[in-house]
Amino acid sequence: EEKSQEMSTNLKYLSLGILVFQTTSLVLTMRYSRTLKEEGPRYLSSTAVVIAELLKILACVLLVYKDSKCNLRTLNIVLHDEILNKPMETLKLAIPSGIYTLQNNLLYVALSNLDAATYQVTYQLKILTTALFSVSMLSKKLGVYQWLSLVILMTGVAFVQWPSDSQATAAKEHSAGSQFVGLIAVLIACFSSGFAGVYFEKILKETKQSVWIRNIQLGFFGSIFGLMGVYIYDGEQLSKNGFFQGYNKLTWIVVVLQALGGLVIAAVIKYADNILKGFATSLSIILSTLISYFWLQDFVPTSVFFFGAVLVIAATFLYGYDPKPAGNPIKA
Repeated sequence: EEKSQEMSTNLKYLSLGILVFQTTSLVLTMRYSRTLKEEGPRYLSSTAVVIAELLKILACVLLVYKDSKCNLRTLNIVLHDEILNKPMETLKLAIPSGIYTLQNNLLYVALSNLDAATYQVTYQLKILTTALFSVSMLSKKLGVYQWLSLVILMTGVAFVQWPSDSQATAAKEHSAGSQFVGLIAVLIACFSSGFAGVYFEKILKETKQSVWIRNIQLGFFGSIFGLMGVYIYDGEQLSKNGFFQGYNKLTWIVVVLQALGGLVIAAVIKYADNILKGFATSLSIILSTLISYFWLQDFVPTSVFFFGAVLVIAATFLYGYDPKPAGNPIKA
């Protein structure tokens, strides 16, 4: 009992650690890939979303294969039984999948218009939307500490967002329009992320299907919606320069990181929960900021920023804080 609990705690922190790494590197490489000056056409973000979905399906099929004791016949039976023979179960995932596809496209829009630090912080509003959807859809009860930590988190985020003089001059150089477009993209993504995450958690908790099967179903719809997006938005570009126009090593890194993200998040929801996942991202904000400052040198943190960052970290620990009733250490 003790051993398995320790094991699951370790898995929890391992998956959160990987999530922090993945989020940080994804945001920075994505931002860099969207702003890099290059010859020829830039890669189409709508195609990158589709390739990431296909990679995710491939990875999940391999994981199911591993779970089926590496037996192709078992794999075939499992996929057939779980996906084709349960069309209603599979269709349930069309909703979150459509939302995730929209969200993945929005994130490229956002990062084409906002710097990494601003984007990361604003995107944290999804912790709040996730909490609200959890309360309303999963009838989760949040404790006093959790509500308090959400308030502290919001305050920290606001401080981090606080425009400094150096940022104000930088903002004048960008047109106000693109900043606004970026902001709207992030806000829509926050709401869609909160809803889809909770909806997905609800489905995972209601049925006995494995997370990997669920992700194959998600990826299947995601690819279809994604391809529709490619043809609707970038059809013209596509016929001119082809699907893989403007792809380079960096583009592939971004795509692989995005595919990995879906899987890491699935593992985190399995071993931790949605809101802990949100806080892993808070840590990744701080990392992104440091990297922006030291390596990309496009961001100078202020004392207000540090104050906000401290609040965000404090909120992180407060959210996970579970006051144990004294004198009764036995877990029910």
